[in-house]
Amino acid sequence: MEKAVAIDVTYARAQDKSEWLPLWRAYLDFYNNPLPQEVTDTTFGRFMDAREPMVLLLAREGKEVLGFVTLVMHRSTWARTYYVYLEDLFVAESARGKGVGRRLIEAVIAHAKGRDCERVYWVTHAHNETARKLYDKLASDPGFVTYFAKL
Repeated sequence: MEKAVAIDVTYARAQDKSEWLPLWRAYLDFYNNPLPQEVTDTTFGRFMDAREPMVLLLAREGKEVLGFVTLVMHRSTWARTYYVYLEDLFVAESARGKGVGRRLIEAVIAHAKGRDCERVYWVTHAHNETARKLYDKLASDPGFVTYFAKL
């Protein structure tokens, strides 16, 4: 059972980078996917560029950042408007079970609805059972399998 806390979800600002960075690194560690600092800096820069279709939302309790979610808006051959891909979602270990993940996903859905998007979707590893319990409450699993081509 989730223990609710007062969580505010806001769009990230440039001054939020230092608070986001430890969570970003923990997220990369969780997926065992280290990235060069240059990629991290480029990614955060894209979040701050209004011309980019990428958005970073932060969940806070008071001044403490508890988690983040990133999204990418894109066209689809199956839609008249946009889709929103929820690319990254992470909640600090100390904040898990408090409804932070749910609030972040709800904020992505609100962002998409406010821009007349037609779909929000995301993927996760099959082993991420804790997150999948939440995801199963908020969305349906269409059964697609993801492939990556080596480049």
